[in-house]
Amino acid sequence: MRALADYFREAPPGDGAWALHALLGRQRRRLLTSLRLRQICLEGSGLPAWLFDDCYRQVGDSAETIALLWRQAGGDNGVNATSSPGAEASLQQWMEELLPPLATLEPDPQAQAMRALWQGLEPIELLVVNKLLTGGLRVGVAEGLVVQALAQLSGLEPARLRHRLMGGFTPSASGLAGLLDPTDDDASLSSRPYPFQLACTFDAERLEATAPANWQLEWKWDGIRAQLIRRGGQCWLWSRGEELIHPAFPELLELGATLPDGLALDGEVIIWPPAAAGPPPCAELQTRLGRKAPRRALLTQSPAAFVAYDLLEMGGCDKRHEPLRQRRAALVALHQQLLAAPSPARAGLLRLSESLPLHAWQELEAQRSAARAVGAEGLMLKDLDSPYLVGRRRGPWWKHKLEPLRLDAVLLYAQAGSGRRANLYTDYTFGLWDRPSDERAAAGDGEPNQPPALVSFAKAYSGLNDEEIVALDHWIRSHTLERFGPVRAVQPLQVFELAFEGIGPSKRHKSGLAVRFPRISRWRQDKPAAEADTLATAKALIEKAGPPQTSALKPQSR
Repeated sequence: MRALADYFREAPPGDGAWALHALLGRQRRRLLTSLRLRQICLEGSGLPAWLFDDCYRQVGDSAETIALLWRQAGGDNGVNATSSPGAEASLQQWMEELLPPLATLEPDPQAQAMRALWQGLEPIELLVVNKLLTGGLRVGVAEGLVVQALAQLSGLEPARLRHRLMGGFTPSASGLAGLLDPTDDDASLSSRPYPFQLACTFDAERLEATAPANWQLEWKWDGIRAQLIRRGGQCWLWSRGEELIHPAFPELLELGATLPDGLALDGEVIIWPPAAAGPPPCAELQTRLGRKAPRRALLTQSPAAFVAYDLLEMGGCDKRHEPLRQRRAALVALHQQLLAAPSPARAGLLRLSESLPLHAWQELEAQRSAARAVGAEGLMLKDLDSPYLVGRRRGPWWKHKLEPLRLDAVLLYAQAGSGRRANLYTDYTFGLWDRPSDERAAAGDGEPNQPPALVSFAKAYSGLNDEEIVALDHWIRSHTLERFGPVRAVQPLQVFELAFEGIGPSKRHKSGLAVRFPRISRWRQDKPAAEADTLATAKALIEKAGPPQTSALKPQSR
């Protein structure tokens, strides 16, 4: 944080603005692809493609591979640093003058200009340039740390800086000056959302010592977290990722036009037909995302709703400092007022997040078990006395998700990872047994039995610890059957328990099924592959009403 504060204090404002833009991870669109940079490097260095690709597999990053190879492969042709057009250029000049024109050039002039910019650059400089070109700069600095450094530098509260940064930051000297100006009254923030408050994973021991009456219990809906804002006669729908998403949900923009001015609601965008008791699976929401003008048929087939669960601003006044019980009462009153008026809210566009009863902690697991039946992915617990905070603060908000669905699957394919795990096989494809004869037998079909086969079911790359990853990597290398480029087909011997949040039919996958958020929960070295689960077992999970009951508030064990 000290290094960041020192940099922003000493850097020219234009450079500081672009550095902030990159550190926040809000880089502009990609100017050149990694594949194009690879091609330019190969053409200019004379390296054979197989050697570049082998180096890439060791490094796991194209931009870094080029940075390490360019000078060693003779790409500089013996020139010195002063021959590069950008040798003495500032970061602002690179971002505004040197890099943007590259995207519009024809292939040959583009390659010449790119290699001219590379000339004489040190490997670390070359790496940064390549990352800024491809839009993939990641330096492991959390946004919160950057904001704290700016707060230390400017004397402003971090929450105020976060609000100013919401909805985008214009990388310019004036933009940085405005961000750090302590005298600014923030009148220019009319369109911007508030920083979102986030929940922490359920902590049974911490909650057990509190009174259930102090908590508001709600369903945790599986949609898009968003803020619906109406100020100055205009409306905006912001996602948690700080993107304006109302073009994809025009009905919610129409809803916003009927709301009182000076209002900001926090909630969830979800597909929910007006007459339906609950929302359909989250997959339907995917059909609406990214569309700038969804067709009327789609709007009718997959109607959106805004499920409001907090009131952040009313009458132009910031309500975040008020306790949740006070904000909730105002939200309930507002919703009742809107329902009584001739408003689209009556058609189910604006829904109030239900407050569930909780009289004793022993009731909590029964409530959670009912979540899947109503289309939710678990519960939210919110301290009724807490203000609306910024970011993920441990204590006021907890998410208590359903126990994941689980299946035992067989490892079929493996692929090397990237970055620090480029030398290890860390991306895995798993299969389930397809036993069509079992299904025919259940249906009374007397056809001859067919041998079972393994069918690809899901991919996962998380869940194993470092020791397990290394051990599995050694096993994969010694049990490879075939290679398909970077992918290895392995002997189908290893069984892993996969955990996932949901399952449904899919026409895009060979298995006919798709799962949400699959990850490895454990390596079943105790189980032979023949005893792994089947597609029939997976299909049965689609009809599963909910997870088994567990004891209240006590950590579960196997």
